[in-house]
Amino acid sequence: MDESTERSHSVVSWSTPTAAVVALVAGGVVLAGAAAFGGLDVAGQVLIGLAALGLFVNAALSARQRPRLAIGPGPTLVLQRVSARRVYERGDIDRIRLVKYPRLGRRVPMLELDVREPDGTEKLVIFGRWDLGTSPQTVFEALSVHGLVPDEK
Repeated sequence: MDESTERSHSVVSWSTPTAAVVALVAGGVVLAGAAAFGGLDVAGQVLIGLAALGLFVNAALSARQRPRLAIGPGPTLVLQRVSARRVYERGDIDRIRLVKYPRLGRRVPMLELDVREPDGTEKLVIFGRWDLGTSPQTVFEALSVHGLVPDEK
């Protein structure tokens, strides 16, 4: 879990673990080496090269979106997207809830956020354990403690 606390702003944040990003890069390097020096046929080299590229892209996106979710001063909800960082005030949050989705034969908790953009459009953002680096239940509880979880209507 990537929880950091800044004394001046009391920010709590969550993101993909750094070790996971490093493992993606290492896997990409290994696959790129296998594609370049593996002595495979051309089709095999292309496929392994594409797999390496996929790992590098995933690592870059995970590194770019750090922290993925944070509680800012106020408190506010801060979401880091690929293109920009979005800050949502308490009134911009329509709903935050835990939902269990079926995945690989079991039900996995995901954190769902319904938020309103400044232009009035509504967005649904879903975070899993990979995005947060910890259990979505833990994040939900922290958001609740900071008063960011609206009451269910």
